[in-house]
Amino acid sequence: MLDIIASLESEVRSYVRKFPAVFRSAEGAWITDIEGQRYLDFFAGAGTLNYGHNNPLARQALLDYIAANGIQHSLDLATEAKALFLRDFHEIILQPRDLDYKIQMTGPTGTNAVEAAIKLARKVKQRSHVIAFTGAYHGNTLGALALTADRHYHHPFSGAAMNVTHLPYDGFLGDFETTKLLEKMLSHAGSGLPQPAAVIVETIQAQGGINVASPQWLRRVEAICRRYDLLLIVDDIQTGNGRTGDFFSFEQSGIRPDLVCLSKSLGGGMPLAMVLIDPKIDSWKPAEHTGTFRGNNLAFVAGRALLSYWRDRSLATSIAAHSRIIQDTLEQWKTQWNQPQWRLRGRGMLWGLDLVDGAFASEVVRRAFDAGLIIETSGIDGEVLKFLPPLTITHDDLQTGLARLGEALAASIRHPIAPWLTDPSLSLGATSALSHDA
Repeated sequence: MLDIIASLESEVRSYVRKFPAVFRSAEGAWITDIEGQRYLDFFAGAGTLNYGHNNPLARQALLDYIAANGIQHSLDLATEAKALFLRDFHEIILQPRDLDYKIQMTGPTGTNAVEAAIKLARKVKQRSHVIAFTGAYHGNTLGALALTADRHYHHPFSGAAMNVTHLPYDGFLGDFETTKLLEKMLSHAGSGLPQPAAVIVETIQAQGGINVASPQWLRRVEAICRRYDLLLIVDDIQTGNGRTGDFFSFEQSGIRPDLVCLSKSLGGGMPLAMVLIDPKIDSWKPAEHTGTFRGNNLAFVAGRALLSYWRDRSLATSIAAHSRIIQDTLEQWKTQWNQPQWRLRGRGMLWGLDLVDGAFASEVVRRAFDAGLIIETSGIDGEVLKFLPPLTITHDDLQTGLARLGEALAASIRHPIAPWLTDPSLSLGATSALSHDA
């Protein structure tokens, strides 16, 4: 069946090239292909399946809803499914965190939420410019693409670089405190930076290489936004829904964004995206921002069932325990294989192991897939192994997946394609050059 995909689907297809199997079924942390081969999934739909494949709570709710002829499509008409989702999201997620947001349903993907957020920010502030950060990934539609930093996604004819300035993310300039540059650019009339409408930030840059902003840095960014009358937008599309341990990734820092973009795991695998809006800036006129699929009733049903995980702290406690296992294992690998240049970064159940060399990381991913584990890379050169197992994974499945990845790493080290693995004296700069030449 792969030949059907290759002959009929556009060349833009991506993950099927890296994971060449035809999948048929999935449950929990496991996905099975048409040959009966089972794979542990540490990719989880790039963070879309935080609650696992075919989560039983969501599955039963969907089966009951469909059997009762529940409404599937409704534009933004009032439906029981939407009302119940909104009520429970408010009561279970927002109220306990003392958060007061209006909720906008956008088109069904994360990039739709980003488009709506920056469009509203520009409308509210009557300014067109937005500040994003180095390493950022916010999507591939035209407005969101302008915010995305990686040159891989840009073309000179796309016209997507307008009205956005990228400034250094936390750690991008080593120990230099990059918020000083942000404030200097805003305060100095000769900086060339127009007065922006907003700053958009990921608290952890997942696609960018698992770059983690410190709580102190995020608080400084927020303070600068308040000082210079900018709206603060947090893109929590991949890092929200519990991925970092709390429901929102910004909870640890204590900041209060004006706008929050959510999607991916919100609908439990069903497409759903929304923007949380400070009521003071909810200045939309009716139908000023629309979309045929602005609110997916099936996703409301599935997403509402999954909100039950947040009625107490049991899932957060499990995430913390699994986080320690992942971190300890990665530290052990660095020591075991004498690879001091490897770096690990992350929080909760979003971790990255920076292997320095993208070609080597790709080899590890290939060997892991052959061993029955799906894991993706991130970072500008694909040099970071990106850990995204379902939050609901069992202890045994987590250990099995880590063992399979450890075997793939060991096999790749024994048969190195990156010279620094056998000669640690090679500099990181030389490593990069060798990787690019390959």
